[in-house]
Amino acid sequence: MRAQKYVQMKVLKEYEVSFFGLKEGKHHFEYKIEKQFFEAFKYDEFIDTNIIVDLDLVKKSTLLELYFSFKGLVKVACDVTNEPFDLPIDGKLELVVKFGNEYNDDNDEILIIPHGDHQINVAQYIYEMIILSIPNKKVHPGIEDGTLQSDVLNKLKELEPKENKNLNRIDPRWDDLKKLLTDK
Repeated sequence: MRAQKYVQMKVLKEYEVSFFGLKEGKHHFEYKIEKQFFEAFKYDEFIDTNIIVDLDLVKKSTLLELYFSFKGLVKVACDVTNEPFDLPIDGKLELVVKFGNEYNDDNDEILIIPHGDHQINVAQYIYEMIILSIPNKKVHPGIEDGTLQSDVLNKLKELEPKENKNLNRIDPRWDDLKKLLTDK
């Protein structure tokens, strides 16, 4: 357990951005996000990942502005057939970092860190930004365009209910009720 905690700390340590000593202005950081990043958060929904995160930090005299953007692919299992496929994702996040008496992250867009802190770990923000970009239902593009050939998909089509012609027919009792409305 200690070895796992050490690996987790080591993986997330590279996402610490030290702003102490940086001149005022814009500074750029780039991160390559791989599967072990998500494993550090105990998130195992991805088979593989290939994501690039760009972080532009704008240092001002009284605050920091962080502009995150990412683009890449995550290999996931289809929710319908369980076939793996590459899901393209991208997104953005803006965060303002202010200085105060104590740490406060209650607001999604403003982070308050204590005076005297000289670095911020952005791993949690990167993690949440990517996870929130994943659709609730992950469907293989081959299902949508009809090119996917799968045993599971064939079985699902086989088990589909057959169309019943009587389902499209309107119940005649509704006609009588409609007459009541129009007779007024």
